[in-house]
Amino acid sequence: KKEGDEVALDEPLLEVSTDKVNSEIPSPVAGRLLRTLAAPDEELQVGDPLAKILVLSVGEKGSAPTMVPEKILPSAPSTSSEMKEFFSPAVLRTASELGVGLDEMKNIKATGAGGRITKQDVEAYANSKAAPSSCAAASIAKDKPSACSAPVCTVSNSAEEIERVKMSGMRKAIADNMVKSFYEAPHATLVNEIDITPILDVISKNKESFLQKQGVKLTITSYVARAISKALQEYPLINSSLEKDTIVVKKYVNLGIAVSVDQGLLVPVIKNCQKMGVTDIAKSIHSLSTKARSGKLAPSDVTDGTISMTNFGMSGVAIGVPIIRYPECAIIGVGAIQKRVVVLENDMMAIRSLMHISLTFDHRVLDGMYGCGFLSAVKKHLENDIYID
Repeated sequence: KKEGDEVALDEPLLEVSTDKVNSEIPSPVAGRLLRTLAAPDEELQVGDPLAKILVLSVGEKGSAPTMVPEKILPSAPSTSSEMKEFFSPAVLRTASELGVGLDEMKNIKATGAGGRITKQDVEAYANSKAAPSSCAAASIAKDKPSACSAPVCTVSNSAEEIERVKMSGMRKAIADNMVKSFYEAPHATLVNEIDITPILDVISKNKESFLQKQGVKLTITSYVARAISKALQEYPLINSSLEKDTIVVKKYVNLGIAVSVDQGLLVPVIKNCQKMGVTDIAKSIHSLSTKARSGKLAPSDVTDGTISMTNFGMSGVAIGVPIIRYPECAIIGVGAIQKRVVVLENDMMAIRSLMHISLTFDHRVLDGMYGCGFLSAVKKHLENDIYID
């Protein structure tokens, strides 16, 4: 909508991009759009207003329309107490870049709405820390001549050799969320090797009939998703999040599946994956992936995840260490399938199809031995549960 346009109740006004999805913001009232308070691709803080709307109300029959005070459309409801404790991903990214730790955030003077710390507040604090050392360095340099007087050779690149690419709204949102996760959660990673030769044999024998009957492909990803869901029943702490000093364990499995799109990476969520077999999981993956690549994901498709999985093996990468999708406490990475000669239990050698699976977890929530148990459970289910359900 343009400034001056009339808008109806719930009519889409503008689009907001996050690391998860692009969402249309509807008008909360009917009236006239007086002013848009955010420019395209502008980065906003939680709670910042987005637009001003002049509300027109109609009186009794025959009377002229009356004008009521303009309404400000907020980006999200919030309270002062919430804002004082909340650091947006953009603020955390700025703090990380400037070397300001979380323990220092309480010393920063907040100028944002509701006592909220803004990026400018962090920058001002960092500058105030750097200023004395800069002055001291300048004083020392003035009093003491340089010991090295050799000429310095500098090499400059021409402008034609440099390309500057402006980050898209989605790319910036993804960056903010990754910084927030990596900055807050101490990451640890474990890797296990799995023999998936039996599963690949089943897939090879049934792929044509499965496709004809179900309308979707039977892939290793569906088996991995089922194995993760089963292993989480044995190691539920993996399927949790941390809220201050409380670990919130979910008894349902909402598994996020990373999908590569032109703008970046989206993570649609398979809800209640623990109740599904390979067939239903395959159908859900196909449906969500299609919606992601066509830009038709709804907010409900990318929210309420409890754990995520990314298959970098599709690109030929054997082992990877993904970043946790905050506020989840774990993410599983699936590597490429590789054929190798291995020694079996009877000391016979054979060619087997092997795959690495990595578990990156929040070390505040669980210990390494617990993570090892979970990965061993995933291995057990993948190597033994080869049936199609």
